[in-house]
Amino acid sequence: MLKSQHAIDMLVWNTFQNDARVKNEAETLARAGYRVTVHALHAPGYTEKRELLPSGVEVIRHGCSQGLRLLKPRKHTAKRNHIELFALLVGRLLTHLAMIGSLVRRRSTVIHAHDVNVLPTAWLASKLSGARLVYDAHEISSGREGYRKIGRLVSCIEGAIMPKAAGNITTTDARAKFFARAYRMPRPLVLQNRPRLVKVEDNDRIRCELDLKESFPIVLYQGGLQPGRGLERLVKSAKRVAGAYFVFVGSGSIEVDLKTLVKSLGLESRVFFIPTVPLQELPHYTVSADIGVQPIENTCLNHFTTDSNKLFEYVIAKLPIVASDLPEISRVVKRHDLGLLVRSGDEDELVTALIHLVESSKLRQRYSINAEKASKTLSWEEQEQELVALYNSVISGEHS
Repeated sequence: MLKSQHAIDMLVWNTFQNDARVKNEAETLARAGYRVTVHALHAPGYTEKRELLPSGVEVIRHGCSQGLRLLKPRKHTAKRNHIELFALLVGRLLTHLAMIGSLVRRRSTVIHAHDVNVLPTAWLASKLSGARLVYDAHEISSGREGYRKIGRLVSCIEGAIMPKAAGNITTTDARAKFFARAYRMPRPLVLQNRPRLVKVEDNDRIRCELDLKESFPIVLYQGGLQPGRGLERLVKSAKRVAGAYFVFVGSGSIEVDLKTLVKSLGLESRVFFIPTVPLQELPHYTVSADIGVQPIENTCLNHFTTDSNKLFEYVIAKLPIVASDLPEISRVVKRHDLGLLVRSGDEDELVTALIHLVESSKLRQRYSINAEKASKTLSWEEQEQELVALYNSVISGEHS
């Protein structure tokens, strides 16, 4: 049977506007000849209900309130009254049911669940439709910040479904080892969170947008502003690293706290925030910085086993890196000599490393040259055929 006769339906619990990993996977499979549809959340006024991407990937969005809640987070669940909680749960349930109904009607060959919050939905839809199930664990959700109270439930769900799935994928070797041991199953395929190798000309996007007057190097953090990522420590470090601008590109739950901290430390002239930018625009911001920083803290197993999108995005943009010395991160940085590693959670080491790079243009140039070399092997294109091979075997029945 021709690949074009095989439909692949991917399921995500986001609006699919800035999900680089899912977009890369969907487009890779579409280019390999499969018919790919991504099912996501709809946020009226922000997203289209249905979309056809230039790559041929179709996007169908479901629900309304769930997508809006993600784009405009409301007050913490603990502060909601019983009526609000009930409405929230009913809204989520109805959205999941809408996704299941759509998946069953489409009778796809494979249903691909991205992360545990859609895994039960995808599993049920696969059972009702006869589709094969592929699970892509972007995180170790049973050991993740914000999931502590439901860690056991997550383990039960994954432990019951992952060993029976037609195919499993995750993001790092350490996570693959964890899943294999925890659920007594073969190791999932590892596809790192690498971006496509997009060549972007050097520019002054950040400097011009923020109207930065001094010629100070720009230290960039891009990604979610969430707890456990060392961002408060990074702001405090800025106080001790003279002659540098610090720029955060992204949004998240601690954004207000970080801005308050910046103000209390009197750093408004050197620390800046740029809201989340469209995925296609992000490389233009990244390449306009001088140093990429990833100060993530070892607060949970998920952080300990991460390497993250931003590490590879910095490499593609030829930025020298300052990052936490955690196993998967250090493996990449040391192998390619990309920058300086610091002990996770150690502000003094972070400050020292930043000062070294800020004060030495020669050292920055060395790491930048190494990053340009490494980018040829640390891009999405260098691993995407492994995804195609997995799908070919899943559809042929070799993984069943």
